[in-house]
Amino acid sequence: MEIRIWKHYGTWVLAAEAAGALSGWLTREGAERYREAVLQPPLSPPGWVFPLVWTALYALMGIGAARAALCPAPPLRTRALRLFWAQLAFNVIWPFLFFQLQRFGLALAWLAALWVLILLMALAFRRVDPLAARLQLPYLLWTAFAGYLNAGVWLLN
Repeated sequence: MEIRIWKHYGTWVLAAEAAGALSGWLTREGAERYREAVLQPPLSPPGWVFPLVWTALYALMGIGAARAALCPAPPLRTRALRLFWAQLAFNVIWPFLFFQLQRFGLALAWLAALWVLILLMALAFRRVDPLAARLQLPYLLWTAFAGYLNAGVWLLN
């Protein structure tokens, strides 16, 4: 039984991490152009921080989704998991808008919508598993910080 639980969690974490890896791979050229040409706002962390933070955040997303998926309340669970997939899709698209297309204003609006989806997901997770919701707080906070960085880049460039 324990191996089955580990596989369940591993599948959800792997799905979230794979979305992040796909996003990074699709935007790698745009990210290089960005680093070379774009002015950064104050408080911008060094580039090596982002992959570390995002790896942890995707893992927390996956763990939260795995916990939600194990809950027995089908309508609430289904809503929570639909919000998980919706926010993950928005998450994958944002770097394309920001790095690849360098449409900083559009990316900021997209990021605001992503933040709302993360909040809605966390609230839906809370109804099926409070810990799953709390695991999303770092993601919500980091996305708010990303909003500050995105707005700063938009204003400076």
